[in-house]
Amino acid sequence: MQDDAIRPERTPAIKMLFAMLIAGLLAVPLFTVYLLVYDRQSQSRTARASIAEGWGGAQVIAGPLLAIPYLAQTQEAVSEGGKQVTKTASVWRTLMLTPDVAAIDSTLAPQVRRRSIYETVVYEARNRGSARFSLPADLSRYGVSREALALDRAELRFGVSDAGGLVGAPPVVAVEGRRLALQPGKGPPATGGSGFFTAFDASALGSKPLRVAYDYQVRGNGSLALAPLGGDTAWTVRSSWASPSFQGDLLPGTSKLSAKGFAATWRVGNLALGRALVSTDADQAADSLPVTQARVDLVTPVDVYDQVNRSVKYGFLFIGFTFMAFLMFDLIGGARVSPIELGLVGAGLVLFFVMLLAFAEVTGFMIAYVVAAAAIIGLLTAYSSAVLRSRRRAGFIAALLVALYGVLYVLLSLEAYSLLIGSLLLFAALAGVMYLTRGMDWGRRG
Repeated sequence: MQDDAIRPERTPAIKMLFAMLIAGLLAVPLFTVYLLVYDRQSQSRTARASIAEGWGGAQVIAGPLLAIPYLAQTQEAVSEGGKQVTKTASVWRTLMLTPDVAAIDSTLAPQVRRRSIYETVVYEARNRGSARFSLPADLSRYGVSREALALDRAELRFGVSDAGGLVGAPPVVAVEGRRLALQPGKGPPATGGSGFFTAFDASALGSKPLRVAYDYQVRGNGSLALAPLGGDTAWTVRSSWASPSFQGDLLPGTSKLSAKGFAATWRVGNLALGRALVSTDADQAADSLPVTQARVDLVTPVDVYDQVNRSVKYGFLFIGFTFMAFLMFDLIGGARVSPIELGLVGAGLVLFFVMLLAFAEVTGFMIAYVVAAAAIIGLLTAYSSAVLRSRRRAGFIAALLVALYGVLYVLLSLEAYSLLIGSLLLFAALAGVMYLTRGMDWGRRG
């Protein structure tokens, strides 16, 4: 008591400035926590990629395409004996046909694979489909005659972006009910040439449409995408995964989501894709159109790193409200609070976010939030009881912290309304401070 009597008293304005200075300095550890979250998130991505290594990457499937060699005549002007001579030569080129109608049914069987505290979602997709090919009546418009087609050397090409995922039962491709032998490679450009193909005699295509059926399984992780190529493509995806995210250039026409999984269907034609059903290898080489994809991502329902990252952004809200409560007890209630004590309280508030991150990686976000909040509330309540020399005042600090952590959880849950709620809270806090200090002489001492 004697030391308090001889210690010079600061003016309310100086105390306010000290509190603001300490709050500003706490931006450094808050930013450090933000960097820590970013670093742990990067480590998590690396660990998830390592878990999924050898299983298969994010898969893109495409096809089938029907490739038919044809004999084309080329003319070239050459100089012979000082005279320009035009020579005609025969070269083999490839006519590419996309199906008139294609239907693909993909069933995704997801798995959650874990290593230590990290986990990732992988899947095995069974793709069953059918396609119908026919020669266009105006084939000559493309500079190709039917007589030049080598139908007996035709190839069916399928695209799989990561062919290493083609494990399990061998793919099955049948033309008019006849099963064909498959070879690796020759995928369409949409999958970077990765995939598989089969060579067969398509002579029947000259008189009637050709029907193809196929069935293959592919492993992947994260997402499955289709690069549609046909005149009328319908793609149906089913899975027991309850939290899909539909991405890519095309959204599903119909989708059903429930706790038991989802089912979605895309339907798109070549007019929407901006691509003709017929092209040559020269056309494909000059093709500059981007690849159009329909994609479904198997996402984890809650990313703890994103939630912790968002909560750190509200750190100043915690510091501001808590410091204001201590300052009001000092200025109005007569409980003297030193800058060091404010700094220790601020350190406790920052520590909450570190504990939240550490526990969330192990227990999940909600349990981590409750544990970290309870620990910090208990710590700061006990410390406030000593600093403010009153259990009643410490109880007020505890109630304030409980309210703040409760409001923060609501803000994290209602992301769309977080700005509105946060601005209303700041308005209420400012109005409260204005009311409580409306008659205060900010320059007086003692």
